Amino acid sequence: MAAAASPATCARASASVPRAGRLAVRVAALPADGRGDGAAAYKELGLYSWKKRIEDAVNRVEITASSALELEEAKRIKQEEVLRKRNLWDNPAKSHETLSAFADAIRVVDHLKDLRYKAEEAKLISQLAEMDVINRELFKQAYESSIDASEYLDRYQMYKLLKGPYDKEGACIIVTAVSEGVASEMWAEKLFGMYTSWAQKQGCKVGLIEKIASTSGHAQSAAMEIESEYMFGTLCGEKGMHRMIYSSLESSGTYQAVSARVDIIPLFLDRPVYIQLDDNDLKISPSPDEHKKRDSRNGASVRVQHIPSGLTAESSGERSYFANKLKATSRLKAKLLLIARELKVSEAKMISKDAIEEMCNRETRRYTFGPQKLVHDLNTGIQLSELNSVLEGDIEPFIRGRIISRQ
Repeated sequence: MAAAASPATCARASASVPRAGRLAVRVAALPADGRGDGAAAYKELGLYSWKKRIEDAVNRVEITASSALELEEAKRIKQEEVLRKRNLWDNPAKSHETLSAFADAIRVVDHLKDLRYKAEEAKLISQLAEMDVINRELFKQAYESSIDASEYLDRYQMYKLLKGPYDKEGACIIVTAVSEGVASEMWAEKLFGMYTSWAQKQGCKVGLIEKIASTSGHAQSAAMEIESEYMFGTLCGEKGMHRMIYSSLESSGTYQAVSARVDIIPLFLDRPVYIQLDDNDLKISPSPDEHKKRDSRNGASVRVQHIPSGLTAESSGERSYFANKLKATSRLKAKLLLIARELKVSEAKMISKDAIEEMCNRETRRYTFGPQKLVHDLNTGIQLSELNSVLEGDIEPFIRGRIISRQ
């Protein structure tokens, strides 16, 4: 099969033929509204669903993107005016926020312009594919462009709903086995794999990945840092207990359950975490002296506990004890910051162990294995029977449902 021509090549080739006459011939053969012999021809070639998807994506972009671009362009102009009037040296911290907002506005405008280009490209390619014979390769190219346009528009519309103070930050996903035993640890590994697959499918910028193994060799806890913007706002609804329910091997008709806890904390890449902690309220394991006595081959994993609340955070992915201590402390501060805000307290000292226990034991989702497979999200009420698909990273319905329910 000959290689598919590029849109530019096809455009040049078609330029020599009178446009109106040529399109009239094609309209007669393949009606634009998808009815009659044209629709039958597309169905016969297995392209009707592609054609419909391309048309739907183009129409959606034409309706939505223009108004969005006008809105975002107005924001960009406003941010530019603020920058012109402000002396950036008067308040460096405020200036950094303003510059960051201006850069964001420029980026969104550029992305929306690119979105319109993708839609126009898909529309043009589909028209070129119809001019002589229905070109499957060109239709595939138009279909892929329409998919890209739709996915970006989905993300844009979803991100517009994320207005929390930390929603724009990256995210650190921490999955922990809540009980001793291989079953709980294997379930924690399975959940961590689900989030890893989701991040890969989304094209996220994944940074540090670390695992702390138990004596059995399975993961007692695992953490992954996703540096892409808006990941905390996107994933924060995943926080809580994730329970696996499965048939008992010892007694038929009965079920057993194991759980793993998922923590989602903001990843502050360009600013520190502002929360005051007393050094006397922190317990660091191992201590610097204990670490020096240990065999270096055992790694430099550090665990930091906030004694008043009992909350802990760990880090093992950095190269040195000191770096892991800083990372674990930063994660602990991020956890305390979120909890203090949720409990509406001004200081970390005011967070009680009882409040922490209640929040940590809050169930988020159930995964039922067996003849009747089911995934039930307790936050949104969404239930899906495609258990294997969910565990392979297809968790978008839950994420979108949770974001919408927050509004």
